[in-house]
Amino acid sequence: MSDENVPARGETGLFVYGIVPSDVEPTPDAQGVGDPSGEVAAIQHDDLAALVSEVGLEKPLGHPADLAAYETLLDGTAAVAPVLPVRFGTVVTGPDAVRDLLEAHHDRFAAALDEFEGRLQYTVHGRFDEQAVIGDILAADRRAAELAGQVRGRPEAETREQRIRLGELISQAVELRREAANRELIEALAPYAVLNAPRPPSHELDAVNVAFLVDVEDEKDFDRTLEDFAEQRRDLMRLRLLGPLAPYDFVSAHQLVE
Repeated sequence: MSDENVPARGETGLFVYGIVPSDVEPTPDAQGVGDPSGEVAAIQHDDLAALVSEVGLEKPLGHPADLAAYETLLDGTAAVAPVLPVRFGTVVTGPDAVRDLLEAHHDRFAAALDEFEGRLQYTVHGRFDEQAVIGDILAADRRAAELAGQVRGRPEAETREQRIRLGELISQAVELRREAANRELIEALAPYAVLNAPRPPSHELDAVNVAFLVDVEDEKDFDRTLEDFAEQRRDLMRLRLLGPLAPYDFVSAHQLVE
């Protein structure tokens, strides 16, 4: 790597967290990314502002503490005002670059903030109980049940092919059940969600993983319906609700600058 590509010692930039209305100000105790964390400020342009903090360019960002600080700031802001998260790791040269960004994309940013006013993201994530879902699959699929009987109590070396085939059948069956569970979840919560965004599974036993954009006035009905959904399936899967969050899964719909 040439010296011209290496940031000079002490060189800094501005880490951009998100776009907010111009009347939004960070609290005095807001913590930014980096070590030590920079003071969070709002750089304004017309009716928009960007939440930023100064970071040193000689140290890479991306530690778990940095991501936690980024999400904490955005989620806390979303609880009191609309916010458009900017992709984690976005760093610009200084205040003028921030104002140029706000000016160049003003209309899209303003329209998105209007849409997210009074709305929050909730993410529903759940996993199948392994024993319960495999038992369900074996009861429903004769081929899988036969293979399970053939490998039970026998050495792996002697039953390698059967185990591979059984694993494939179980994986396919889990995928079908996952697709059905996500459809059922979206259908159940659709009356209380403005938008939904299915997310890819993070684990082979994931049952559901969907983000929802919810009006504040519908939060109680959303929670109640989700509790009923979870109770009806408590023997098969365990669900958890993440939120309220900034609308991470919905800003891309506006093709915002990353």
